Parts: sequence; structure tokens; C-alpha cells
Amino acid sequence: MSQNIKILHIDSNHPLLWEQLEQAGFANEADYKSSKQEIEAKIAGYNGIVIRSRFKIDKTFLDAATNLQFIARVGAGLESIDTAYAESKGIALIAAPEGNRNAVGEQALGMLLSLFNNLNKADREIRSGHWIREGNRGHELDGKTVGIIGYGNMGQSFAKKLRGFDVEVLCYDIKPYVGDANARQVELDEFQQKVDIVSLHTPWTPETDKMVNANLISGFAKPLWFINTARGNSVVTQDLTDALKSGKILGAALDVLEYEKLSFEHLFTDEAMPQAFEYLLNADNVLLTPHIAGWTFESHERLAQVIVDKIKAVYFGEAAQAQTEAKVTGVGGFFFKSEDPKALREWYKQHLGMDINDYGCTFTWKDDNGNDAATQWSPFGEDTKYFEPSQKQFMQNFRVQNFDALITRLKAAGVTLVGEPESYDYGKFGWILDPEGNKIELWEAIG
Repeated sequence: MSQNIKILHIDSNHPLLWEQLEQAGFANEADYKSSKQEIEAKIAGYNGIVIRSRFKIDKTFLDAATNLQFIARVGAGLESIDTAYAESKGIALIAAPEGNRNAVGEQALGMLLSLFNNLNKADREIRSGHWIREGNRGHELDGKTVGIIGYGNMGQSFAKKLRGFDVEVLCYDIKPYVGDANARQVELDEFQQKVDIVSLHTPWTPETDKMVNANLISGFAKPLWFINTARGNSVVTQDLTDALKSGKILGAALDVLEYEKLSFEHLFTDEAMPQAFEYLLNADNVLLTPHIAGWTFESHERLAQVIVDKIKAVYFGEAAQAQTEAKVTGVGGFFFKSEDPKALREWYKQHLGMDINDYGCTFTWKDDNGNDAATQWSPFGEDTKYFEPSQKQFMQNFRVQNFDALITRLKAAGVTLVGEPESYDYGKFGWILDPEGNKIELWEAIG
């Protein structure tokens, strides 16, 4: 099938991407310079497109792409694509959040340590002939509470990097049960009460747009340090600078800015420099980098490999994953109804010594390959709708491998599926009913 698949590359990437697609029988063509309108005029001649962030894939573009079967973005997010419209046309959307997560985790840690110890400020002063020790006295991470907003690939990577430090790590995410051995998931109230450091790791969505604003910042109980390696549009820069001036935010490390153009190659959409950005440029307690958190030599190659593998999986399906059997690999969680979940959790903590969190207890273990894994034990309220349409008092969650192939096989076998499978940057979820009406949640972790 791949012999007839034409792919247009509109951004340059690691050469292995081109080479491996060619070896698999795909026909590659490149156009790194034409305008969006010029690409639109010829996109009907292609079945796939590989992009980074050169321009937005909108409805106009998608209407012109009458033979498009997939869009592959060599990066973590799909915010430059009208995803709903593309999916309505049956176009497969491919991204690679797992490709640069390690790079982002390391960058976030590096920026935090530099900020805490005034490394960049001290370096500049020495180069200017100033030897100032007291003015560069630093802070230690030891004993601090680090809060991560958005616990997907990037947030999990940052938490893993923090394991060597004596810190408490909390995470806040709209999806339940994403906490693991490296971070305890909490509700927003507890998060805002306890954290000393906030690191943002959310994708850009309408829900996360401008989410870090004066209202959110004012809700934190303590002055805090802020890191953003996610998306600039998620932060209201003026509110951030106001908090820096007041001391509510002690320092900020920003790899992304709301002023970036979509291509990330130019800062501003006009000639005027925003006052808030001018403040950041002159603040000693602010560290700025040009959207490079996932931009390493290693991630450049890893991103390309992930994209190649996913494109091949679209066309070769199970044949491309023949060595990975579609099956259950472990118990991901046991969920049950309770009259008073909070009181019950406390009972288990007091009498059985279980390490209870807001959702129950997370048991960590290693799989056969030595990878970190976890099983969640959670009591739900009696009025929960999460177990529906099952009328049972419990629901099981199973960890699976080769999720897509398993769902396809279950459909073909006539197994009852509940709703549609859902995919997030931290995992894929699907729900089925067994012959006795028990609801089963199937979960494939990413990473």
C-alpha cells in the first residue's frame, strides 16, 4: 500500500525520517519555502503531510487537501491544526509528545537550578568585572514542595528528574488517576496551599489559554517560583510581571512567551515591544530561553523516529506491531463504590498503613522490562456515574499493550464497547462490558 502513498514534507527534520519512510516504500517530496497558499494549491496531490510549525492547518487548507490521509507533526502538540475538522474528514493525526519529553524534563530542572542559584546573573556580573557573593546567595531545593500542572509526558519527565532531590512533588491535572510514584495527585486547593514551585506542562487548548493569570496566582498561599516550558499563550505575561513586582512570584524561568508567532522564529506580531516583556528582559530574577526545552540533538532524532513508527503503524497496522501482542498486561486499578470515601480512605490509612492520597492508594511495581508501573485502589461515592452503564458496585482497570489493535479485535468479536476510546498525551482509555455487565476500563500508558 505504501508504494502509492505520497508524503509532502514542509519542514526539515532529522534525515532518518525521510530515509526510513523511503525504505518503507513511501514517496517523499519536500517543499520548505512555498507559502501556505502555494502549498494549498497542490496539496490535493498528496496523501500525507509532515510538519513542524510553519503555518496553521485550518479548514481552508483541509478542504483543499482532498486526498489527505494523515498529518504528522514532529512535535508534542497539535495546536496548529484544526483537529476537530481534520478528524471529521477521517484524517489521522500524529504527534510525538514522547519524543522530546526527556529534553523538556531536563530543561525544566536546569532552569530551576539556575534560577535558584543565580547562575546566569552571576555569570553576567563576573564578565562585567563584578565579584558579588552576597547578592548571589542562592536557595536549595531540599525541603521544598514542587507543583506540576499538567501531568502528561512532560510533567512526568520533570517529576522523574526530581527523584534525586529531597522534595515533595505534587501534580494537578484535569484527568483523574494520573499520579504515580514520582508525584502525588491533589486537588487545586491543596496544590495552591502547599507548593513553593510551580512548573507548567499543559498543552495549549481553549481551557489552558491564559490559565496562569492574576486570579490563579493570587490563590497560592506562599510566594512561589514559576517555570513555563509548555506554551506561552497559557500565561498572561502582564499578570506574571505584576506578581514578580509584588513578590508574589519570587522568580520565573520562561522557555516560552505569549508573544511568539506560530513559527516560534519571531517574537512579535508588530514592531512595538510590550511593556511586560521589556520588564522581563531587565529583571534579574527572570531566566529566558527561546523555546528550546524540547530542542536537543537527541530529541531531534527521537521525534523523527516516533513519527516514522506512527506513520508506518497507520498503514501497516498490526503488521507493524506484530512483535507486540494486543493483550492485558496487569491490573491498573480497582475502583468501588463507598458510602463515605474520605472516611474509608482514612480507615485504611490508620489501620492498614496504606499510603493514602486524594484518590485512594497507588501501589507501584516494575513490569517484566523493568519499567515503572502502578495500580490504583480507589473508593468512589455511591452516586458516581463513572461505572455506568454497569449497575455493579465496582469497576476494574486493566493495563494493556497495543491498545488500538486490542480495541479493533474486541469490536470485531462483538464485545460491547461503552462510548468511544479517548486519547491523551499520558495514555489511551477505552471501556467495555463483560458478559455479566461488569464495566472494564482499558488503559495503555504512554511512556
